[in-house]
Amino acid sequence: MRHRLRPLPALPLLIALLLALALPCPAAEEAILSFHSYLAVQPDASLEVTETIRVRAAGREIRRGIVREFPTRYRDRFGNAVTVDFEVREVLRDGRAEPFHTKSVANGIHVYIGHRDVFLPPGTYTYTLRYRTTRQLGFFRDFDELYWNVTGHGWVFPILSAEAVVELPPGARVVQSAAYTGPYGSREQACRQRLDAAGRPVFTTTRPLAPKEGLTIAVAWPKGYVTPPSPAAQARFLLRDQLGNLVGLAGLLVVAAYYLLVWRRVGRDPEPGPIIPLFAPPAGFSPAAVRVVTRMGFDDRALAAAVLDLAVKGHLLIQQENGTYRLSRRPGKAEVSRAEGRFLSRLFASAGEVPLDETPQPQLREAREALQAALDGELHRVYFNTNYPYLLPGGLLSLLAVAGMVITSPSALEAAFPALWLTGWSVGCAFLGYQAWQGWRHFRGSRRLGTLVTALGRTLVFLPFFAFLFVGLYLLAQSLSTLGALVFAGLAGINALFVQLLKAPTMQGRRLLDQIEGFRMFLAIAEGERLQMLNPPDKTPELFEKYLPYALALEVENDWAAQFTEVLAAAERQGRPYAPRWYQGPDWSPARLTTFAGRLGGSLTQAIAASAAPPGSTSGSGGGGFSGGGGGGGGGRGW
Repeated sequence: MRHRLRPLPALPLLIALLLALALPCPAAEEAILSFHSYLAVQPDASLEVTETIRVRAAGREIRRGIVREFPTRYRDRFGNAVTVDFEVREVLRDGRAEPFHTKSVANGIHVYIGHRDVFLPPGTYTYTLRYRTTRQLGFFRDFDELYWNVTGHGWVFPILSAEAVVELPPGARVVQSAAYTGPYGSREQACRQRLDAAGRPVFTTTRPLAPKEGLTIAVAWPKGYVTPPSPAAQARFLLRDQLGNLVGLAGLLVVAAYYLLVWRRVGRDPEPGPIIPLFAPPAGFSPAAVRVVTRMGFDDRALAAAVLDLAVKGHLLIQQENGTYRLSRRPGKAEVSRAEGRFLSRLFASAGEVPLDETPQPQLREAREALQAALDGELHRVYFNTNYPYLLPGGLLSLLAVAGMVITSPSALEAAFPALWLTGWSVGCAFLGYQAWQGWRHFRGSRRLGTLVTALGRTLVFLPFFAFLFVGLYLLAQSLSTLGALVFAGLAGINALFVQLLKAPTMQGRRLLDQIEGFRMFLAIAEGERLQMLNPPDKTPELFEKYLPYALALEVENDWAAQFTEVLAAAERQGRPYAPRWYQGPDWSPARLTTFAGRLGGSLTQAIAASAAPPGSTSGSGGGGFSGGGGGGGGGRGW
């Protein structure tokens, strides 16, 4: 039986042919066929470089031409920026002048070879780039050296062959040399070294270089053939390289000098007078007012002291159940201060009860604002000055110092974002750190599980932000300098420090603080020392509750309660047990009076703070080099 050969259909054959043509042929892949570099070391220590780069273009990456990326900014061993000069002298394609333009980037200059409106047909092209650069030589005790990254490690194409020829100054000879190949950091030496007929060292790779691989050479010659930079030139280099750091240091000194002058003028505390124990608080000052004068500012404990004082005076009842507080209005008759009266009227303006739970309470927030405004109007500038307006020029000077440091830095583009981001991040970290600190202060006062959980939660939120603060400083150090990052940290620290140091009591306030300190001594005094006082008041339950709000305001509630433990225990044994009329809850126990006072102070302060907050606000050549070391480098791509 004979079989006849049947012809394949024409359409499938055509499709197969088109697919075969569309698939890239390995031989047509874009590549650098050869990279030849001629390096002429000049007696004035400059370097004349001629790079001849022969490429195969297929219209993928190489469409208009190639981009030679040349780094001009390096880091010395101290992390400081070093800037070298780079000047393009000539650009050719296939021996004829070729259009080009340069673009400054974070770490150097990109040379775009070709015209943006002219696209090259696939083929082989030879580009010649001639440029001059400075500060590329190393001057050592016994020799001078060129340590040079010939091709760079940034090329996206393979380099099939690379060669470098070094022309030394007349009369100089090679005393030692080395070459390295491979990716950055490699110590591979797939390179052949020889001297040509003119005695010039020639380095030729013995294998193709993959993308991101390069050739690095190092050549040393005796001293005396190249003139090193003069002291004046070195000073100019230093000024240019370190201008950003110098501006930052100058800014830091200006900010420090400004704050010191302002502190000497308005922030120095008057000298305290003699302190003697007093058996009563300063007349006319509520516990909240005492707290504000002592702290020279309003805080959550001042609010808690006001609530407790109003409760003791019979104007409200503090109820506690299952760890939650509730404030209820009572028809008290005892006299209250003007600020406490405004607070009381706002607190119960719309309801007779205010729960203190995790839900923010608008009426409590409004009452807090009223209390704070009233106390500030009565006490600020009379008894103390916060001097906060003086912080604004200091902050602006700090921002100008950071901006000047970045703008005058050689790596301004690279450093701008870390500096801007770090500025905002530092403010956020300061706020979160303060919140965590407040949480631990509340826990120390109450020793309750809830306050511990809150303190731990705030700390766990703060720590990652704090860790990223160091990440930001590291990034700033990498883009700017280590010294620049330290200057930034110094500016942030000095502003935070003088927020507190600029606060100062007036002369009248200093006398008041002396009285408050004398009263605090009485509240916190030990039993043995109490016996040495002249005519101290009798310890009675009424005295305990009368001054408990002051003890809370001055953070000595545990010491004050310890003085009455035995008194209340004796009253209970005599059939006259004492129980506060202003508090209802499980924490009360005459036998554990200190525990009660501590828990009440800490947990009540925390509960009030949480409920008064707005929603969402609380929670080389000697063989020691490597591939990629030295000057030069960079890489390139098509465009």
